[in-house]
Amino acid sequence: MNDMKIRRTAIAVAAAALLPFSLAACSDSGKDGASGSGSDKSSEASAPATTDASMAMDKPFGPACAGVPAEGAGSFDGMAKDPVATAASNNPALSTLVAAVKQAGLVDTLNNAKDITVFAPTNDAFAKIPKADLDKVLADKATLTKILTYHVVGQKLTPKQLENGSFETLEKGKLTTSGSGESYKVNDASNVVCGNVKTANANVYIVDTVLMPK
Repeated sequence: MNDMKIRRTAIAVAAAALLPFSLAACSDSGKDGASGSGSDKSSEASAPATTDASMAMDKPFGPACAGVPAEGAGSFDGMAKDPVATAASNNPALSTLVAAVKQAGLVDTLNNAKDITVFAPTNDAFAKIPKADLDKVLADKATLTKILTYHVVGQKLTPKQLENGSFETLEKGKLTTSGSGESYKVNDASNVVCGNVKTANANVYIVDTVLMPK
């Protein structure tokens, strides 16, 4: 009997001694599993990063974009909901252009056009033109229409297409674009100061100089 008790006691002690190692092994195994799934999650989490980068490249860019209202109809989100002439009318930096478009009777033409690109001069761009000359152009509907339609291309242009581009305008003239990244020029003279702005029917590139047809 005593031998049996001694044996049972020895077995119990051995089992007690082995139990922590068993638990530790299970715990390590669980950690390995967690680590594996964590790395999977990590790789899964990294996948959308490429998408986010692509989305970032598709957003408006340029120093003048900081002046666009953060909210309301004149914001980027607001402009995306309206056709281009209406969208421009809600952007304070484009008020001179909007007045010129109205003067030329082009509001409906631009708003009803499908898939166009507008190179939109800022108020400062128009201010570079001597006032007497600008007033003369604004009073001449035919000349004004010619200038304004020269700023419109009959397709939606991406920044990539601007890197080394030549495009026919609605005025039937040609304009050229060059650059890369977030720096582009039109006709080697006018800088894109806020590019890739989306409206309901157009891509808009806001420029710092009025383009003149040749």
